[in-house]
Amino acid sequence: MTANPAARPRTAAPAVRTGAHRKQVHLAAHFPGVNSTTVWRDPRAGSQTEFASFVHLARTAERGLFDFFFLAEGLRLREHRGQVFDLDVVGRPDTLTVLNALAAVTERLGLAGTINTTFNEPHEVARQFASLDHLSGGRAAWNLVTSSDAFTGENFRRGGFLRREDRYVRAREVVELSRLLWEGWEADALAADAATGVFLRDGGVRDVRYTGEQFDVTARALLPRSPQVHPVLLQAGDSDEGREFGAAHADAIFTIHGTLEAGQAFTADVRARQARHGRAPEDVKVLPGAGFVLGDTPAEAAERAREIRRQQVGPEQAIAFVEQVWGRDLSGHDPDGPLPAEDPEPGAEITRGRVRHVRDPLAVAQRWRELAAANGWSLRELVIQVSDRQQFVGTPQQVADEIDLYVQADACDGFVLVPSLTPTGLDEFVDRVVPLLQERGSFRREYTGSTLREHLDLPTVRTPSTTGAR
Repeated sequence: MTANPAARPRTAAPAVRTGAHRKQVHLAAHFPGVNSTTVWRDPRAGSQTEFASFVHLARTAERGLFDFFFLAEGLRLREHRGQVFDLDVVGRPDTLTVLNALAAVTERLGLAGTINTTFNEPHEVARQFASLDHLSGGRAAWNLVTSSDAFTGENFRRGGFLRREDRYVRAREVVELSRLLWEGWEADALAADAATGVFLRDGGVRDVRYTGEQFDVTARALLPRSPQVHPVLLQAGDSDEGREFGAAHADAIFTIHGTLEAGQAFTADVRARQARHGRAPEDVKVLPGAGFVLGDTPAEAAERAREIRRQQVGPEQAIAFVEQVWGRDLSGHDPDGPLPAEDPEPGAEITRGRVRHVRDPLAVAQRWRELAAANGWSLRELVIQVSDRQQFVGTPQQVADEIDLYVQADACDGFVLVPSLTPTGLDEFVDRVVPLLQERGSFRREYTGSTLREHLDLPTVRTPSTTGAR
């Protein structure tokens, strides 16, 4: 995914599926309400808290026959230099509250929410997602994420105690315990007694006993099995631990990769890990996040993309981005001038509540200086380049071609699209790109199932008659 997909160089044409053997493209819509992706300076930008914004994007995605609507969570307001950074846009209603409300104004669209496994209890979260699955008729999905961030942990009784090496231990146990709770009511008992008016006979609810490193629980499920039994499980995390966890437990993996070759390598790695866990290739979908910019011509699309990037990375955002690496206040620095002459302060923490994958600030600063010198970039121009996200830029036909290429070449199974405008940014894609994907036989013309698991072509959850306990 480059600024001009039609010009992306390739050393050899990748093998792709054609004709009747085409893979189906899976699409999801991410609500970009709290991040620097959204162009808040655009006069068309709407609210990130009004329910109408969520309804608009969700209904647009359903009109486009997308698999699901995807909503992140925020457990603490991000801070920069000790203050809330309002240009990153803060504050949004609770994820599950929004998704349950959207269940009432949509019919087929899946509803996926990010809920942290580090700071939430499995009994409560299992009940919440089972409730969403019931209320939506089987359209719920849980995006599992972990956190070892002590800053976020200050909001909770446990604080930031959890060691980094324990976060996936806890996540695994959360999933295992949640599955026991989702299966905790005997499905055959419910079916047998429904006709008699007796909702549940004796023994229909089993005790769940679980003992692990993180949990020692005896519990009972509060709800009968939901339409999907298990809500669809998504996982976001690209570390070795994250990949292994996703391959073992997830139904879909939300990831990032910027080229077709990188996507093929990631997907092949996940498939190999799945096999080691006894899972078939179709058991897990790989869905990278991606933006898009459309134009009537390639030149128009490229110009629109440049303008959007300049709106996303204004002078204030550029300075704040560099401060996260330099670890010091650079508010007096000229964003249209060069990078700071002084070196970063290793170990300094100027931003809290945001994940920054900077292991060696000195090495990053050196690389950025070399890039700026080689290209004649100012500080802001450099940030625009190095912070650019994966995106498709081109005419609707070019974007449809490129999306389909990634899927048919096994670089992924589809994409979680992140519009640059809240809440109307997806409209143009649904109107202009989806019909082209349908014409080439790579995207559905109607929903053929009612559950999210069916939309994603995932296997039906099969549970033993008696669920084991630990």
